[in-house]
Amino acid sequence: MSKTKSIISILMGVLLMFALVGCGGSKDAEGIYTPGTYTATAAGYGGDVEVEVEVDADKIVAVKVLENSETEGISDGAIENIPAAIVEKQSTDVDTVAGATSTSGAIKEAAQKAIDEAKVK
Repeated sequence: MSKTKSIISILMGVLLMFALVGCGGSKDAEGIYTPGTYTATAAGYGGDVEVEVEVDADKIVAVKVLENSETEGISDGAIENIPAAIVEKQSTDVDTVAGATSTSGAIKEAAQKAIDEAKVK
């Protein structure tokens, strides 16, 4: 009887191992993004802000503001700093620029739309 229990225990262990391996997630060989350049817009303080996001399979490579109708001088800090911060952090969860809250939000929102479009589905 002890031998039977040992065999059953071993079989249960093997079955459990196969179940865990079969259910385990794996990163796609393709990466998290479909490589390319994506654009999106979001409403800023003075109008739409158009942002371009370039990604490779695993990371955000570049973010730039293509078009905007924001107030010159006031929005400059956001237009210069937010894209670089997104690339550095690999996320749109970055600080806004004081005095350019609407512009900062529009850049982050448009970038997130482009990133969402780039994600492998």
